[in-house]
Amino acid sequence: MIAASYHDTVNVLQGTQTNHSGPFDRPEWFDLLVHAGQRPLIALVTNGDEKAALALTRANGRIEPLRNWYSFTWRPLAPDSNRGQELLTAIAFDLKRQTHRLTLWPIPDEDGSATRLEQAFQAAGWSVTRTQCDYNHVLEVGGRTFAEYWTTRPGKMRTTLKRKAKKVSVEILDHFDPAAWAEYERIYADSWKPSEGDPDLLRRFAEQEGRAGRIRLGIARHEGLAVAAQFWTVENGVAYIHKLAHLESMKALSAGTTLSAALFEQTIDRDNVDWIDFGTGNDPYKADWMEAVRPRFMIDCLDLKQPSAWPVWAKQYIRKLAPGSTRG
Repeated sequence: MIAASYHDTVNVLQGTQTNHSGPFDRPEWFDLLVHAGQRPLIALVTNGDEKAALALTRANGRIEPLRNWYSFTWRPLAPDSNRGQELLTAIAFDLKRQTHRLTLWPIPDEDGSATRLEQAFQAAGWSVTRTQCDYNHVLEVGGRTFAEYWTTRPGKMRTTLKRKAKKVSVEILDHFDPAAWAEYERIYADSWKPSEGDPDLLRRFAEQEGRAGRIRLGIARHEGLAVAAQFWTVENGVAYIHKLAHLESMKALSAGTTLSAALFEQTIDRDNVDWIDFGTGNDPYKADWMEAVRPRFMIDCLDLKQPSAWPVWAKQYIRKLAPGSTRG
């Protein structure tokens, strides 16, 4: 018998399955968010030994994903199967007891996650609006070596690396090192980047990935001074680029380009990844390194049987009537 329940601990996520897991699908990631102050609302549905879950939280007068700005994606934790879809639909039905509105993002669809959620909530009687909310630049390696990949990069990038690479030394760590992390934090603080959202959480995540052997922490130095740093992780054939920064005062060295090239070579030739994922955002420089762009979606669900949903629905309806309005 299908049974739905709600929990304020992420421990119940142990044993949930997804065919496309990554760094932001693990119970350990959600636990980091909880320790950073978020309050979980884990929607769990079981049917015998089968189970599916949505890692959620209450915020802004609605239910939202349990996530933060470091999360590349958020997706349902359910088997990618007909039975998994039935469980997701059961969660969607039961969530009407919890709220009049859910807003879920950033959801990928190359694995079918956005479509599965959209269909589950529609089947459960919600009014569902799906729109694109972000971009994800990626590289499909396609069996190439780094040298083969590099010949396809823009000529200016290749010339820059040839001219500047000898001016810096590069170190790539596959374990967490406090001294190297301190160098990363110093570089980030003095870079062009905005202030870090939650440096303590990011460090705990890096430590966690280091213990698992998934971290790739790159440092570029000029005459002994750390001038650029990048934080990557590798798992299940995918390299994830989480953070990168360089000292603005040392911009002329192009140390970021040299360090990026070294990490691409590491992950392609030695880690043998199939994909490199540059996270969210449509920054123009990402197109120099990546070859494809995947959409990230927001799914907004309203239960129109609840009067509190009506004002939101009215605003959405007016926006759809506006000239140039499109559905994601």
